[in-house]
Amino acid sequence: MAKRVGIEVSIAVAEAIQLARAEAIAAYPITPQTHIVEHLSEIVNDGHLDAEFVPVESEHSAMSVCCGTAATGARTYTATSSQGFILMQEILPIASAMRLPIVMTLVSRTLSGPLGIWNDHSDVMGARDVGWIKIFCQGGQEAYDQHICAFKIAEHRDVLLPTIVDLDGFILSHMVEAIELMDQEAIDGFLPAFQPLHALNPDNPKSMGCFAMPEIYTETKMAHEAALHGSRKVIDQVWEEWARLTGRRYAAVDSYRADDAETVFLSMGSFGQTASMAVDALRDQGVKAGLVNLRLWRPFPVEDIRATLSRVQHVVVIDRALSYGGMGGPLATEVRAALYGQPRAPFLSDVVCGLGGRDVAVPDFVKIFEHAVKERASGQAAVYHLYGVRG
Repeated sequence: MAKRVGIEVSIAVAEAIQLARAEAIAAYPITPQTHIVEHLSEIVNDGHLDAEFVPVESEHSAMSVCCGTAATGARTYTATSSQGFILMQEILPIASAMRLPIVMTLVSRTLSGPLGIWNDHSDVMGARDVGWIKIFCQGGQEAYDQHICAFKIAEHRDVLLPTIVDLDGFILSHMVEAIELMDQEAIDGFLPAFQPLHALNPDNPKSMGCFAMPEIYTETKMAHEAALHGSRKVIDQVWEEWARLTGRRYAAVDSYRADDAETVFLSMGSFGQTASMAVDALRDQGVKAGLVNLRLWRPFPVEDIRATLSRVQHVVVIDRALSYGGMGGPLATEVRAALYGQPRAPFLSDVVCGLGGRDVAVPDFVKIFEHAVKERASGQAAVYHLYGVRG
C-alpha cells in the first residue's frame, strides 16, 4: 500500500497531486515553488496523469484559469510563492466567495522589497482574510499527506471552499526527506472523484459570481463566514479518516513535551522541528519547556488554543512575519485575542524572527526562550521582540 523513499519534498507534493487525480493545473513558475509544477508538467506530458496543464503568463492568470476550471467541475490545482501569490490576490476572495474547491500549494517566501527569495510568512499573512482554508506543514511527510487531504476537505459538500497548503520555501520545499508514498488504489479509496454541487454547463446554463446589491451583500458574507467555521468539523473528520488509513494523525493544534511544561514555544510551519530540538536541549538542563504547533490557521482553532494553553504559565509565540505598524506578528496578535479574558491565560511573549530567510538555529531558540523567561520574571512584556537585529 505504501513505500518509503528519499525524495525532495517538492517532488513528493507533485506526486501527491498526481495520486489525487487532479484534472486541471494552471501555474506560473516562481522560486521556490517551481519544482512542483515542473514535475507536474512532466507527469502530464508523459501521460501519467490525465489532466489539462495550462502554462499561463502570470499568477493572476493562473488563479483566473483555476476559477474557470473549478467552476466547470474539474478537480483543480495550482502552486505559487511570494510576489506571485500577491499578484493572485485580486482573484483569491472571488474563488472563496464562489465556493470553488481549488487546492493551492503556497511555498512561502518573503515579499519584496528588498528582493529576497528565502522563506518567511509575509506572503501568506498578507492574505489572511481572503476566505480560504489554510493549513501549515512542519515536515515533508505532512506536506505530502495534507495535499491529498486538502482535496477531500475542499470538495466536501459541507465545505466547498478553496484550500491553501503552506510549506516553507527551501527550508522544507527543497529538502530531501524519507517520505512514505501511497499507492493509487489506496488514494482512490480515500479520495473519490469530484462530484460538483454546481457546475457551468452549456446544456444547463447558469450564472456564477453575480453582482450583489447592498441589500444582500452582508448576508453572503455571513454565509461565507459560517461555511469557513463550519469546515472545521469536516477537516477533523478527514484527518481522522487519514489516520485510519495511514496511522499518521493530525490535529489543528498539537504539542510536544508540553503536558507538564511551564513555558512553551508556539509556532507554525517548519520552525516547529527546530524548536522541538531546543525543547529537548532545555529539558536536558532541567527546564520545563514544551512546544505547541498550530497546524490550522483558518479557520482559527480558538477553543483548541485556549484548552492547550490553559495548562501552561507562559507562551513564547514565534512569528515569521511582521505586521507593520501593528502589534508585532500576526500569529501572536490572534493568540492574544483568543486568550483575552480567559481565567487562566498565560503570560505571552511575541518574538518575530527568521525574516527574509535568516537562519534561526537551536541555540537561537534557547536564547529566545531564556530571554522570554527573564522578561516574564520582570513582569513587563514588550509588545514584541524582533530577534537578531544587528546594530
